[in-house]
Amino acid sequence: MSKARVPWKAVIGGSIGNMVEWYDWFVYSSFAIYFAASFFPEGNDTAKLLNTAAIFAVGFFMRPLGGWLLGRYADRRGRKAALTLTVTLMSASALLIAIAPTYEAVGYFGALVLVVARLLQGLSVGGEYAASATYLTEATPRGRRGFASSFQYVSMTAGQLVGLGLQIILQNTMSKEALSSYGWRIPFVVGALAAAVVFYLRRNLLETEAYDEEEREHAKGRGTIRALLGHKKEALLVIALTMGGTVAYYTYTTYLTKYLSNTAGLPKETATLVSFCALFIFMCLQPLAGGLSDRIGRRPLLITFGIGSMLGTVPLMTALGGVQGFGGGLVLSLIGLVIVTGYTSINAVVKAELFPTNVRALGVALPYAIANALFGGTAEYVALWFKDSGIESGFFWYVSGCAAVSLVVYLTMRETRDAALSRTELVTQGESVPTRV
Repeated sequence: MSKARVPWKAVIGGSIGNMVEWYDWFVYSSFAIYFAASFFPEGNDTAKLLNTAAIFAVGFFMRPLGGWLLGRYADRRGRKAALTLTVTLMSASALLIAIAPTYEAVGYFGALVLVVARLLQGLSVGGEYAASATYLTEATPRGRRGFASSFQYVSMTAGQLVGLGLQIILQNTMSKEALSSYGWRIPFVVGALAAAVVFYLRRNLLETEAYDEEEREHAKGRGTIRALLGHKKEALLVIALTMGGTVAYYTYTTYLTKYLSNTAGLPKETATLVSFCALFIFMCLQPLAGGLSDRIGRRPLLITFGIGSMLGTVPLMTALGGVQGFGGGLVLSLIGLVIVTGYTSINAVVKAELFPTNVRALGVALPYAIANALFGGTAEYVALWFKDSGIESGFFWYVSGCAAVSLVVYLTMRETRDAALSRTELVTQGESVPTRV
């Protein structure tokens, strides 16, 4: 493995905004158990969660549009410009949720405000993933890309942890009545303010060498659908390899707290603490797995995830549904998240390594956003639908089936670890390696 230095300024700059993006994205789901009643009439608790989960899924269906628009923007205007724009959109959407009126005050208009905010979030996150993945990958030398790009999920998980940590603080300092009345608005105000800070930080980032090189040599055709259609195989590959990973990821992260509370019957505070501790360990594992992929390749980690998720989801989720305390919930959740690490730690770099510079951001953004809209965004809703229908175990088999499809892709795809992402990188290494410029 190359001993090239990791550009920490670029890694931190590319990641910190991602943390705020996913903090805002995650707190909607984690605080839904408190604000669901504020936007819908009295009724069955699961039905209220279904309604808020449906609005959560709406944001995912906006992600393909965000992936197209902002992926094109990143390829034509630069990675730095796209990163700045996405965090601006996320700040606006968080503020909109924070001030949304309740059902008691304006009827279903409050739910409509939530939908609009989720549409903005979906637009933003649809572009953020690709801009961040592309920036982190291009800004790091070959031989260190797996390690550096793993910080995308470090930052995503850190955002979730901040959200969960704030939830724990609020749970222990406010009554349930106060949380359900107005306390749930606090994290969205925090998210809007944090995004404003990140906007300033991202303005000081340097553009990547790979993009600057592409901008000088190819002024036309960057970031277009026509250019992407020249890489149809790679685009379909991104959709297929994302399918199993995104379903498993959202199952063991955003859905986990509600599952432990709504199915296992753990107190909300205990379920939240389980998620917090499991996610913290999960976050620490990402650079270790990313660094390992720089040594042994990306495919071995993806294959390990595919096998583990296909065979382990049903017994793990069944056992989680019957846990009676913090310890059992934490151990079982960690097993699931360790398996998922085989996907999360390297999925960003693998996708970026598949495409040339002129269409790299769009190539990562649009297929990934489509896969998330179809599978990731609907995971929570599908899970609650199965539960409401009285066949909750059907969801576990659904997750296993998605993992099985992706496993086939992992077994047949080419290794991407040694791809050169710029002409400068190829020349300085003086080697004959797969070129993605």
